[in-house]
Amino acid sequence: MYNFEFKQPKTISEALTALKSDEAQALAGGQTLIPTMKQRLASPSSIVSLSEIPEMKGICKNDDGSISIGGGTTHADVANNSNIFPGLVTLAENIGDAAVRNRGTIGGSLANNDPAACYPAAALSAGATIVTNAREISADDFFQGMFETALDEGEIILSVRFPVPFLSSYQKFIQPASRFAMVGVFLSNFDNGIRVAVTGASEEGVYRWVEAEGALKDNFSESALNDLLIEPKGIIGDIHASKEYRAHLIKVMTKRAVKSAS
Repeated sequence: MYNFEFKQPKTISEALTALKSDEAQALAGGQTLIPTMKQRLASPSSIVSLSEIPEMKGICKNDDGSISIGGGTTHADVANNSNIFPGLVTLAENIGDAAVRNRGTIGGSLANNDPAACYPAAALSAGATIVTNAREISADDFFQGMFETALDEGEIILSVRFPVPFLSSYQKFIQPASRFAMVGVFLSNFDNGIRVAVTGASEEGVYRWVEAEGALKDNFSESALNDLLIEPKGIIGDIHASKEYRAHLIKVMTKRAVKSAS
């Protein structure tokens, strides 16, 4: 490591002020930033921890039936909350290991937008709204490519508002070493339509599989996906899986999500 200034504000206002200093970096659960710093791939002069801000934590039901989850809420808290819908519970239960689940946060995951992270698929599938200190951003506009989001410099995620689907499922083919998604598919079924989001597969990061959404709208069954083709072009290929294999997994995991949700 190297020398840096560590700040631990107690309020959102204090955090925003601290983040205005040159080369300041927000620290949520630290599951991405700390390993990155250890490898000297990032060298912020100031670390601003968000872990001691009470107003950024917690889960509540809203008057419109949606669920709001504070940006500083850990994966473990999401997994253990009775207000959360099934697909999101399953997702949180299967992130990393116990240490990661008790430190990592939903806000940190969304802000980092790792192409194999789980929460981006949940937010995009459910049509969530990301609430920051400055504005509200729909999930469809928030994710802008691998590790890229709509967040401006110094902008932090205060909470995430999830509409609640009447059916949901998250199916994840786990990369055994990292427990990230080699391919993960989150399916949300609402009265006004079906949304299917895929993580771990595309070179552009999380995305919606709109062809599957259309097919399932007319026939919510595994067989509705049989004739859909996924081209390997644009799919991630690495030492863990070829482009062709990941393309195959997208359909397999989507079928599993349909079966599970049903």
